[in-house]
Amino acid sequence: MRALIFLAALLCGVSSFAAERCAVQVPTERVAVGEVQLAYQSIGRASDPALLLVMGLGGQLIHWPDEVVARLCAQGFRVIRFDNRDVGLSAWTHAAPPINLGYEALRYRLGLSVSAPYRLRDMAGDALGLMDALAIQQFHVLGASMGGMIAQHLADLAPQRVQSLTLIMTSSGAQGLPAPSAALLTLLATREAPNRAVALEQQADLLAALGSPAVSDDRAVLLQQAQTAYDRAFNPDGVQRQLLAILAEPSRVELLNRLQVPTLVVHGTADPLLPVMHGVHVAAHIEGSELKLIPGLAHRFQEAFKEPLLAAVLPHLQAHRQDGHWAQL
Repeated sequence: MRALIFLAALLCGVSSFAAERCAVQVPTERVAVGEVQLAYQSIGRASDPALLLVMGLGGQLIHWPDEVVARLCAQGFRVIRFDNRDVGLSAWTHAAPPINLGYEALRYRLGLSVSAPYRLRDMAGDALGLMDALAIQQFHVLGASMGGMIAQHLADLAPQRVQSLTLIMTSSGAQGLPAPSAALLTLLATREAPNRAVALEQQADLLAALGSPAVSDDRAVLLQQAQTAYDRAFNPDGVQRQLLAILAEPSRVELLNRLQVPTLVVHGTADPLLPVMHGVHVAAHIEGSELKLIPGLAHRFQEAFKEPLLAAVLPHLQAHRQDGHWAQL
């Protein structure tokens, strides 16, 4: 009996320690990386294997759900999430470059080359610069949507530093893959609004359109999520520049064919923005990669799919950590 009581007390103490170590309410730090200043958070112990999270188009570091970040940290990872250039609290060190989205979008529709102020590979360079600034030599990378595209470039830029690659709801950018609906693209490109109330409604509309048909969204919750993001930072011009970086991107098939990083590709069967064949195509071109399809998952981190996503991702991360420990506390 005493042994059981001791064990229970020990486990409670371990759980409490893990919760404290993985508290997500940490200060947001800033670091200069080339022409931008990146905002980031580091959750967990500096001695633990690092896991870099790379967010998608227009997404801020807060769009990585806190409970997911805490679970990743509790598995023994130092989790680093950051604002890509042009979103959130990240900022240009000089004036932001001008763009003409309407003109470039027309060129894209006509099959002509697109001019962008920077490329996804530049954004991968930002991420690499962040890890340099933090003196982290080797790390795991998890990217979602556009963040998965950036992660592909990051693994190509620094193959000896990326210990594992996890690509969620992303694409190879190859020609011929299924396209999203015109209505969804319109919602994605609509970032200008005359006032805060309209901006929140637009964002809630986009979140609803990116969600799974198997889940009934609460409009009030979507508006609250939109409000939280808007009040932290609102930069529609920056999102347009990110969109141009995607439109200017050629196929990454050749890049994927040369990757040698242990890779997991996770995709939803109900993704309305990047239909499931995008994920299948990515996995088909990365040698030795593993593909996991999640029924009903769309293009958002909805509550109903957090556990299936973690169940897909955690074994891959643990299998490729090189310190030999599992969920070390």
